[in-house]
Amino acid sequence: MISRIDLRGDALPEGPALRDLLPRADFDVAAALEKVRPICEDVHHRGDAALIDFAERFDGVRLESVRVPAQAFTDALERLDPAVRAALEESIRRARLVHRAQRRESHTTQVVPGGTVTEKWVPVDRVGLYAPGGRSVYPSSVIMNAVPAQEAGVESIALASPAQKEFGGLPHPTILAACALLGVDEVYAAGGATAVAMFAYGTASCPPATMVTGPGNIWVAAAKRYFTGRIGIDAEAGPTEIAILADDTADPVHVASDLISQAEHDPLAAAVLVTDSADLADAVEKELTLQVAAARHVEDRIAPALAGRQSAIVLVDGLDEGLRVVDAYGAEHLEIQTADAAALADRVRNAGAIFVGPWSPVSLGDYAAGSNHVLPTGGCACHSSGLSVQSFLRGIHIVDYTEDALADVAHHVVTLAEAEDLPAHGTAIKVRFAGGEQGEYRAGGEQGEYRGWKAPESK
Repeated sequence: MISRIDLRGDALPEGPALRDLLPRADFDVAAALEKVRPICEDVHHRGDAALIDFAERFDGVRLESVRVPAQAFTDALERLDPAVRAALEESIRRARLVHRAQRRESHTTQVVPGGTVTEKWVPVDRVGLYAPGGRSVYPSSVIMNAVPAQEAGVESIALASPAQKEFGGLPHPTILAACALLGVDEVYAAGGATAVAMFAYGTASCPPATMVTGPGNIWVAAAKRYFTGRIGIDAEAGPTEIAILADDTADPVHVASDLISQAEHDPLAAAVLVTDSADLADAVEKELTLQVAAARHVEDRIAPALAGRQSAIVLVDGLDEGLRVVDAYGAEHLEIQTADAAALADRVRNAGAIFVGPWSPVSLGDYAAGSNHVLPTGGCACHSSGLSVQSFLRGIHIVDYTEDALADVAHHVVTLAEAEDLPAHGTAIKVRFAGGEQGEYRAGGEQGEYRGWKAPESK
């Protein structure tokens, strides 16, 4: 059901050599890029008409309009199961608590008397959020995208989710209900690469967005790559993954259930256990057999995910080696189930999110921990972070120097400009001090030149 990789006995290799020993799904975005290119360009040239045609082709429903009417939100919220509504409201409340604390304040640094640099934080103008709607419905992804954008102060927020034939071409009603609870009332029935293209180019019904965020399949990832440079993106999200670092104190029932919880997302989902206990590995394998037999989505998702090359039990000599392995892997979700889980978690450098101890499973983070579940995959946690308020903000430096403050550093600027053979950079300083004791600027020929310029005296 799940393979083993035995890294015991020999010294672990460094860097890429260690990463190459670890399981990872095949996820060829470059190949998918060629297939999404004509789709994206069709949306560019035909706009809403192309979106309607693609919804019929991919989702099996002919739309009258891609924009979801206002009444659909009211209807979806009225019909929502009260227990689901309460759970969504609590998820929103907790997410707001965490993300509101991420807000950045402008800060001014006095570099020298009369010279300051202020960093101010400005939200992007408009974002397009994506909520998948393939094998499962993800109202939680609506929350995880919308809350940080709202807390960042983004003024224009739109969301896209695939058209659903069984709901008359509208996105899933639970998606619409989540939007209603969040106050997101601009929603489009568009899925996959077509949704990203709609946001990137804009159509008659949907103005273009500055940025697109949200998880999705390989076609969404390929479309994000295609439009990188035209729009900002959060990441090229790949298949979901869980890694668990565990010792002999871990409960194999917990470990097995957590591996299965991610495997049920997708047949390419990765489930990796790293342990120094062969006994735990044996016990987890037995539990997987028992629990998978009782699970839903076994044949189409769980079984192929656990049996795939992206999933494995990795045996190591000790927890220090285990830490090296999970850092090399850079999991989207990393659970630490060991005797001293908090201390080990503090030593981890590469992970999208870390879940500490037996009572902090990944499922909690997916819905109601308050953390964000839009996280880097495919090892990108070594250089990227999960979605946050910061994702929607831009830091802008404001430089404000007086004449005296510039005079004090002018000679350094001129020196560095000349060292880089960029004399016009230095001239931009010199003209400000031309005349008087600082010399005289004389225009002539193809270029102006200075006579007798000297650096102003420091004050």
